[in-house]
Amino acid sequence: QVQLAESGGGSVEAGGSLRLSCTASGWTFSRGSMGWFRQAAGKAREGVASLDNDGTAGYADSVKGRFTISKDPAKNTLYLRMNNLKPEDAATYYCAADSARSWLPHLVASMEYRGEGTLVTISS
Repeated sequence: QVQLAESGGGSVEAGGSLRLSCTASGWTFSRGSMGWFRQAAGKAREGVASLDNDGTAGYADSVKGRFTISKDPAKNTLYLRMNNLKPEDAATYYCAADSARSWLPHLVASMEYRGEGTLVTISS
């Protein structure tokens, strides 16, 4: 059974940084691709970043240059480093995984497995 557990969310001032973590159980990076998506209150889910099986990273235009997705296979953990946070980045962030080896970042919300999310709030 695949389980994804996010952590690292919290409240930060605009312009600040956070690093989200996603620890996977029942899943290894060799099985497919992973990513992050977010959902703000009253808004649709938005794919943020993807990490293909070969290590290729992809980003939504809204976060490109500010967010970085990475992994630590030894810890079976996926990360999302978020810099220069803006008020519009406030949302619940979800980790996701899928057996497909490649995934477009804006479609990450459609991945097969997802965690329960971690909340990010931004104060301006």
